[in-house]
Formats: sequence, C-alpha cells, structure tokens
Amino acid sequence: MQPKIMMKKKSVSASKASLVLFLCQMISALDVPLDLSQPPTITQQSPKDYIVDPRENIVIQCEAKGKPPPSFSWTRNGTHFDIDKDAQVTMKPNSGTLVINIMNGGKAEAYEGVYQCTARNERGAAISNNIVIRPSRSPLWTKERLEPNHVREGDSLVLHCRPPVGLPPPIIFWMDNAFQRLPQSERVSQGLNGDLYFSNVQPEDTREDYICYARFNHTQTIQQKQPISVKVFSTKPVTERQPVLLTPTGSTSTKVELRGNVLLLECIAAGLPTPVIRWIKEGGELPANRTFFENFKKTLKIIDVSEADSGNYKCIARNILGSAHHVISVTVKAAPYWITAPRNLVLSPGEDGTLICRANGNPKPNISWLANGVPIAIAPEDPSRKVDGDTIIFSHVQERSSAVYQCNASNEYGYLLANAFVNVLAEPPRILTTTNKLYQVIADSPALLDCAYFGSPKPEIEWFKGVKGSILRGNEYIFHDNGTLEIPVAQKDSTGTYTCVARNELGKIQNEVHLEVKDPTMIIKQPEYKVIQRYGQVSFECIIKHDSTLLPTVIWLKDNDALPDDERFLVGKDNLTIMNVTDKDDGTYTCIVNTTLDSVSASAVLTVVARPNPPFDLELTGQLERSVELSWIPGDENNSPITNFVIEYEDGLHEPGVWHYQTEVPGTQTTVQLKLSPYVNYSFRVIAVNEIGRSQPSEPSEQYLTKSANPDENPSNVQGIGSEPDNLVITWESLKGFQSNGPGLQYKVSWRQKDVDDEWTSVIVANVSKYIVSGTPTFVPYEIKVQALNDLGYAPEPSEVIGHSGEDLPMVAPGNVQVHVINSTLAKVHWDPVPLKTVRGHLQGYKVYYWKVQSLSRRSRRHVEKKILTFRGNKTFGMLPGLEPYSSYKLNVRVVNGKGEGPASPDKVFKTPEGVPSSPSFLKITNPTLDSLTLEWGSPTHPNGILISYILKFQPINNTHELGPLVEIRIPANESSMILKNLNYSTRYKFYFNAQTSVGSGSQITEEAVTIMDEVQPLYPRIRNVTTAAAETYANISWEYEGPDHANFYVEYGVAGSKEDWKKEIVNGSRSFFVLKGLTPGTAYKVRVGAEGLFGFRSSEDVFETGPAMASRQVDIATQGWFIGLMCAVALLILILLIVCFIRRNKGGKYPVKEKEDAHADPEIQPMKEDDGTFGEYSDAEDHKPLKKGSRTPSDRTVKKEDSDDSLVDYGEGVNGQFNEDGSFIGQYSGKKEKEPAEGNESSEAPSPVNAMNSFV
Repeated sequence: MQPKIMMKKKSVSASKASLVLFLCQMISALDVPLDLSQPPTITQQSPKDYIVDPRENIVIQCEAKGKPPPSFSWTRNGTHFDIDKDAQVTMKPNSGTLVINIMNGGKAEAYEGVYQCTARNERGAAISNNIVIRPSRSPLWTKERLEPNHVREGDSLVLHCRPPVGLPPPIIFWMDNAFQRLPQSERVSQGLNGDLYFSNVQPEDTREDYICYARFNHTQTIQQKQPISVKVFSTKPVTERQPVLLTPTGSTSTKVELRGNVLLLECIAAGLPTPVIRWIKEGGELPANRTFFENFKKTLKIIDVSEADSGNYKCIARNILGSAHHVISVTVKAAPYWITAPRNLVLSPGEDGTLICRANGNPKPNISWLANGVPIAIAPEDPSRKVDGDTIIFSHVQERSSAVYQCNASNEYGYLLANAFVNVLAEPPRILTTTNKLYQVIADSPALLDCAYFGSPKPEIEWFKGVKGSILRGNEYIFHDNGTLEIPVAQKDSTGTYTCVARNELGKIQNEVHLEVKDPTMIIKQPEYKVIQRYGQVSFECIIKHDSTLLPTVIWLKDNDALPDDERFLVGKDNLTIMNVTDKDDGTYTCIVNTTLDSVSASAVLTVVARPNPPFDLELTGQLERSVELSWIPGDENNSPITNFVIEYEDGLHEPGVWHYQTEVPGTQTTVQLKLSPYVNYSFRVIAVNEIGRSQPSEPSEQYLTKSANPDENPSNVQGIGSEPDNLVITWESLKGFQSNGPGLQYKVSWRQKDVDDEWTSVIVANVSKYIVSGTPTFVPYEIKVQALNDLGYAPEPSEVIGHSGEDLPMVAPGNVQVHVINSTLAKVHWDPVPLKTVRGHLQGYKVYYWKVQSLSRRSRRHVEKKILTFRGNKTFGMLPGLEPYSSYKLNVRVVNGKGEGPASPDKVFKTPEGVPSSPSFLKITNPTLDSLTLEWGSPTHPNGILISYILKFQPINNTHELGPLVEIRIPANESSMILKNLNYSTRYKFYFNAQTSVGSGSQITEEAVTIMDEVQPLYPRIRNVTTAAAETYANISWEYEGPDHANFYVEYGVAGSKEDWKKEIVNGSRSFFVLKGLTPGTAYKVRVGAEGLFGFRSSEDVFETGPAMASRQVDIATQGWFIGLMCAVALLILILLIVCFIRRNKGGKYPVKEKEDAHADPEIQPMKEDDGTFGEYSDAEDHKPLKKGSRTPSDRTVKKEDSDDSLVDYGEGVNGQFNEDGSFIGQYSGKKEKEPAEGNESSEAPSPVNAMNSFV
C-alpha cells in the first residue's frame, strides 16, 4: 500500500477574489443610493414558466426598488388584471407580489395564463418578464386490458409503459409486486421513453409482475400501470441472430436540441448474443469532458451543447454474427442569449450616454425597445433620445430625460427582456465605503481596498498611501473602475493607511482605510500515513505555525465529516490520538487549521489491519473414495492480504475433537482437491493467514465417511532384539487410527531363523506393538516381518528385517596383552581379539582396566583408583592417557557385548619413567632486614621422580613497576630454607621458585617481598590523624597522608555498631579533607579513610556523632543512658582498634601477591607441548570430585599447591574423547575408583602433563 498524504491550502485565489469583488462593487457603484431620486428597478420576479401545485396558494413574485417607492400593477393575458375585483387575489403591502388563495376555495386552473408586473414612479416604469402560470397535473393511467406476452427464448421483447401526459413529465421506473426495482443489464434496459427493452429473453425473464411506475415530483404522487405478464417458452436449439435496432427505427433520424441543454441520443438493439453498442461522430470527435455514456452505453449524453456539436452521430450495435447502425443528424438551435445586456445609466444634466442591447441566437433574434413599458415608437418623444437598432443614443440630457427602457430580444425558441434606466442627476461625490475600514490579508495574496463611490458627473478616483504620501501609480497596483485598489501580491511592507479621493465638478471627498498583512498559517508537521493493528493506539500529528495576532482553530475530520462522538478519540493541542482502534476507524483523517484570514489542511490515511476473519460456507463436492473437493468463501482480510489458507481435518471415528494439519494453499485459491484415506469420518475446517496472524478456524464442514479398504501400509520400525538369551522380542510401531483403513485392525507376525532352511512361523495378534518368541538359541539371526490386516484383508507384503535372539556374557578373555610405555604419562596397550563365537552377542568393543599400584619416588601406597577405557568395535590396541610419572601400574582387558563384560585377562604390570615435578607446595618469605630476606619452602606435592635441586630466580621492582636484572641460584634438593643476603634496602623483589628432576624443571611458584628502610618497621605510606567536625546533618573529615604523590583517596562511613556495609565516597583530586552530607541528626557514625591503587591501605577507624535535631525541649544528653552506653562502646572499640594496630605494626606490612603475579609474569616461562597419544573411552565407576579452583595466597605469605590431582579422573563423569592409532583422541574414558587405606601422607598422583589433555574435554 502506498502512503496517501494530502495537503491543501484553502484561500480565495487572486484572480477569483478580484473578479468577484470587482463585479460586486461595480454593481454597487451603479446603484444609486436610495436617498436619491431614481426610476424603479425590478429586484425579484417569478420564473417565466411557472408550474404551481394546484393544491397550494399561488404566489407570483414581483419586487422592485426606486425613489419615490414604486407602485405596482399587473396584466393577465395582455389586459389589465384588476385584483380588487377578485376576492381570492391579494397583493402584499409595499410589494407587487400577488397571492392567489387556492386553499380556501379557489381553483388553480382558473388562474392559468400569462402575467406581467409593472413597477412605476415619477421617473419611469419597469416591467417583469411574461410569467406563464400552469398548474401541475398527474393524471391516472387509462384502463386497458393487457394480454400475457408469450415469447420464444432468444427473441427480443419491448414492454410499453405509455405513461399519462403530466405537467411536468413524470419520471418512469419499473418494479415488481414487492416494490423491488427490476434488475437491468446490457440485455434488459429501460429506454428514454420509459419502455422496457429485452435484446433477447431468457427463461428467467418469466414473471407476472412487470409494473411500470410514473412518479410526478411536483405533486409527490406515483401512478402504477397494470402488471404485465411475460412467459418465455424454450425451443432447442436456440437460434442466434445478428443485431437489429429496436429504437430508433430505420437507418437515419433527426434531433434538434437547444444551446446549453443536455443532448441525449439513444440506440437499443435486439440480437443473440446480446449486442454491444458503440458511438462515433462522423467527421469529428466526441467532445472531451462533456461526453458521457449511460444505460450500458445505449445512451450518449453530451452536456452544455453548443452549435459546434451539430452533426451526424452514429451508433453501431455488434455481436459475433454481424452489426447494425443508425445515424442521428443533430441540429443545435439557440434561444436568445445576451452578448451585451443594457445597463443602468446615470448622467448629469447636459451629458451624453448610450444604452446597448446586443443578443444572439439561432435563428438570430429580433431586437425591440420599449420606454416605460410602452413600445418606443409610440412612447412620448424625447429630443435627447435617438434609436439606432440595438443602441439608444442620448445627447445633452435633461432631468425630464429620466426613464426606464426595456430591450426585448426574441426568436422562435424564446425571448430575453432587460430593464435599464436613465437617471439624470447632479450630485457631488460621496464615498460609500465605511470610514477607517480595516483590511487584513495574508502575505503573498492579493489585497483589495474598497472605495465604493457615487456622484454625477462620475467622479475621478485617486489613491494615496500614508498621511503625506504621493499618488499611487505603477504596475504594482491595479485600479478598478468601481474605485477598488488592488495590490496583487501584498507584502509585509504593504501594511499601512491608504487614502481614497473622489472628485467631480461639484465637489471632492476622501476616505481612509487601513491594511494589515499577516504571516500565512502553515502546517509544519503534517499527519502521516499509518497502518495499525486492531485494538492498538495511533496518533496523528498536526503542528502549526501562524501569525501571532491571529487565533487559529484546529478541527479534525474523518472522511470529510466530523469525528465520531467517541471517548476513544482524544484531540490534543498538536495531535489526534485514537485509543483501542477498531475497523470502523479506517479512513482519511484531515487536520484543518482556520483563522479569520486563511485556512490550511493536511490529510493522512489510517489503515486498520487485523488477522483475517474466518472463512465460511465450506462445501464438499466431487466426493470419491480417495478424494474430495473442498471450497469456501474467504472472510474479510481486514486490510492485510490473505497469504495462504490452512486446511485441517478431524477424524470423528478414531480421534474426535482432535484436528490435524492436512494441507495449505495460496491465498488466491478458494478450492482444493484433498486426498483421503479409507475408513475415516472426515470433517474439514479452513484457517486464513495474513501478515498479522491466523484467523479463527471456520465452522467445520459437513462430515464425509470414506469406505473401508485393505490397509495401504504395514507397521514401521520393525525390530527383533532378545531380552534374554533364549528369546526374541519383536517390536513395531502400530498404525494410527486412520491408517487402519477399516475395522478389526490386527498384525500378522512372522519369523524364521536366518541361513537355516526353516519355514516361516506366523501368529496373528491384536492391535499391539510387541510379540515375544521364546525358546530360541542364544544370539542367532532371524528374519522377521510384520503385516497389517483388517476385516477386509491384508496390507501389501511387508519387507523383511534381520533381528537377533538374546545375548549372553562373553566366554573368554583377550590374550597376549602387551604394554608399551611411550612417555611418563602415556602408554600403549595391545591384545589379541577373542573369537567371535565366544562373544555370544554384538561385539561392542574392549574395556581396559588400569590402576596405579605405587609411586616409585616415595615407595608408599595410597587408595587404588581403577580407571576404565572403552575401545569401540574390534580394536586390538589403545592408548592409556593421564598416567602419573615414575609410578607402577597394573591393567587387564575384557571383551564387551550387549549383555555385559566377559572375564578379565591376567593383570599386566608396567612402570612409567620420571617426569618434571610439580611446583613447591609453598614459598614463604619472612624476617625482612635492610639487606636480607629469609625464604622457606615445601617440597613438591608430586615430585614425579627424584628431586636433584631447586632453582631460585629473583629481580628487583622499582616504583614504576619496571623489572630489574634477573639473578638465578641453584639450591640442593635437601634444603627447605635459606637467607638471601646482600640485597638493597627498602626495595621490592619478585621471586620465582621451582623444583628439578633429572628430566627437567617443574612449574614455578612466585612471591614478592620488600626489604626494610631501617631497623624500625616502616609505616610508610600511611594515613593518620583522622579528625572529624560534625554538625547536625554533615561532618568535615580531614587526615594526614605520608607516602607517594598522586594517591586516590576515599572515605568510608557507616552507623556505629551497625553490621551494614560501609558506604564509600570518592575524594576528588589529592585533597586531605572531605564533607559527608545527608547524615541523620543525633547519630553516631564510624569513619575511615583509604587509598586506592598500589598499596590499598586504610586508616584506623574514627567515631563521631552528629548534632541533635532542633526541638522545642532541650535534654541534657550527658545524663541519657543510651549516650553513656554508646560512649562505653566507643571506648571499647577504640581500645580494640589500638590493640589491632599495635599487632599489625609489630608484624610488618603485608602486600598482596596474586595481583603482582599477573603484572610481573615470569619472563622465562615457555609453553609446554605434549606427545600425541591415542585414547579410548574413559569412565569413573563412582561420583567424581569436582575440579578444585586455586585458592588465594594465605595471609602468612605461603603459596600452596592446589589440593586436587591433575589426573583425568578429576574431570567428572561422561567425558568423551577418542584417539586414533596415530595418537589422536578417539575413545571415551571413565574412571572407576576402588578406594583402599592410604599409607602415609605422601601422594602418588601425577601433576601437570595431564593438563595438556584438558583441552580435549
């Protein structure tokens, strides 16, 4: 959908405004003010052809003005009409209007005739048109006997109406007895004469109530003709016929129409098939914009015809058998019409003037003059007057020359009559426009300033701007003859005072008017096209800009009408909001802004969309055994096109109330051929879908029960798997209800041993999904098939599947088990496969059980953790990952089938070589002096061999965290501490410490420490002397700081004695004071100051109390029990803090280590690579320990090794992985722990090499 946004500015155009105002003011300029003598002027009169209602009084209007006021008289049929002699006729006071009283006994027919009114005073006489009075008539239909019309199918027929002649002519239409209009079409239509034409009749045209009605609008009556009967009889075959014109008859005809009227030409043709009508104008084109086709193109209508429309018009009727045509010769005549009508003439004594009366017509009209209602030839002579055809010339007129002249232009089609007076006056100028009149216009539009005037002789008009302005001239102004000044395009600087001056030989007069030019009203934010879902909310904006001196009013319309009276429509200052939108809100919304000077509007379309309405009128046709056609009528799409229809079905026989998806079709389709299954009681429903969503389902269709039949298909997923060594369990998926195709669904289950010349054994079972065959040999193959059947017969022959009877445990263990140790954490095991006959089931693979017996480095035992690796399929080797270096292991191998594991092979012993050790268990640095530090450490938790030494590396760290030169020291393996001397005082050092075996160095542990500045424990950096000065709701906190520059301080505070978290406030810059605000009066607070960054230290706590809130009654706080208790608590708290500070001072500053490790990583740490190996499935028979996270460095600066082992058993159950023969991971592994009492405190678990395996988990 394309947006529909419309905006228009409604203001009178410059040309129209000037023209309208110019004409109006010219008339007023020629009007003689009523306080001056003037001949009569007819101001109102009845129409020339006046048809009256015979039941009501007849009012013949005749109004006139003049000074002195005119008197009135009437003629009837050319003679004087004496109203005083007819009691039924009265004349209105001060008027010439006649009232003929019909309602009190008068008869309208008695007053038919031609009436003319004369208005007369001492300066002349004016006359009205000839007014022809005729009462309207609506006569009854004449009685006639109408015979039934018996017509053969395909023939033409005309039913004549022949209405009674009325005045004015009646309006004809055809209806039936139920007052319903008879349908019309290209085949059946009503002619201009009221007759009903049938181009060819059909059997459905048979009826007995063709009734013609005549409506007489003037009397508001309807007359009815007797009903006409039509009976159509059929003959086979129906004969087709070429077109023949029913009206008009013949090949040519003529038509005369008057200029300005509507030309109606008609052609109605008979024929079968029904002819099609086409119109052309010979030798020319049909006039554009004035030509219309009506009555299924049987009527040509041309409006406002002129002489140029004369010519030959041809209608052509055509069907497949031929054509017929008729030519209508049209002549356009013209009643008289004005070219120049005579106009009132005001002259001063001695002036000259002319009256011109020019008219045209066809034929050319005759022009005649009258003076004061008398033909000018017999009127009193006037020496100043000379008649010259259509012109009267006046020379040196005198006051006695005043008179009313009538011009009559007539031909055979009508006449024109015009009054024009000559009024001889001597009057000084007068200005008729109101003094100081204010004109307001919009910028860039025309301004028309009035200066209506009168004077005799005719005054001259001049315009000035401003008090002392010069006369206005130039192209920027237009001066009209009626005195109006036009400024075609008014600008803001056009604002001001304008003076109009009128002068003639008898005097001079002036008048001032004022002009204000305003800014135009504009809609700067127009309403926009909106699409909204039903029950949503939508808003249209209409933001305006206007002149500050104008008061705009905003009106909202819906479809060019007022908004509905509904509280859902909310009109705001700049918008219209519609809540809970419904379908009826769809339409065009227009914002109209009106001021006293202009009007602008903007429109936008609202489209309300919703899910479609459900389809209806579902119909089933073409019912067959396996198919049916479903059709439906779509519901309203609710402004969002339907994209598709979803068809669902219900099986009332097997699953009543459950609807299933059947199919779907495009949204343009309303029928579908549906495939059906036998023995199903179908009902269908349809759901329409559009972009908004799905409709509600339609009402269900009628039910359709299909006939029963043999099953079309057999059960699926047939399997044969034994649950015991001596049985075969046959299972399948049962057919659904509608798949049974008939009643009595059963299954024929058949089986026989494969590769044995046995017959099929069969059994028929009820509608189940399992059958157990007992007494079978252990694990032998069977051929199996399951066939569906019902009361009507069997399904097609089913396909065979291979199953096996039940499995038993394997009988023998794998032999020739060999182990090849690859490295300290990986070994490869080989075995010989067992004979397949001894497996007694599906070979699933082999399981390798292995466990550590003892650690060779410590000669101690611990609990046994048996681990299991499963190798799928018929593999004969596998990789054992995650071994611990320098340890003794045992393993055995077992074969696995679906029933379980076979016997184990004899245990095989193997040993792993040495590996690198784990990191030392801890590193503690104590006793810092000016140039020495004491180091203590613990041996590795997992030595993984025989330790030969420790490696210590250290380097200094300066204040910018840069590392100094690295020093390395080798320490004997039997040492557990040392004193490191010759260090720099007050210097921070970073230490790297690891153990070493003959294989290499293990992972290292790191630590940092600082030598002291002097023999006294340093307090630098520090925050001290925290002081507070508290008020009622705030407190000033200050402190002293000793240490490096650029420390970032913060203040923490809270209610004393409370367990709530400390509140933290950041101190901007490096200030040593801070103001705590928003405190509670009369409350004790605790406070401390800290520094963020490298050192992360805090001051000791201080306690203060805010001042009490102001109260009307003062209490001595020192005598309050709560205050005494609080002071005791504060004193105790301060004592505890002093003790803590004293202990910390003696113990020395402690610095976090973990953060430093990340910042100062060991530069010599290199990534470790593992050898490739092949792994099987690994599992743990018991719940595993979770992977333990590394803990933070203890407060005594001892770094401990993680408590958990780095073996695969610690990674939980169900971890799958595999290694191929080339060493890549293929198997699944799981660990089974068989715990035994541990001997000693030593650990035999392997460390880090297994970490490389974690990436596979």
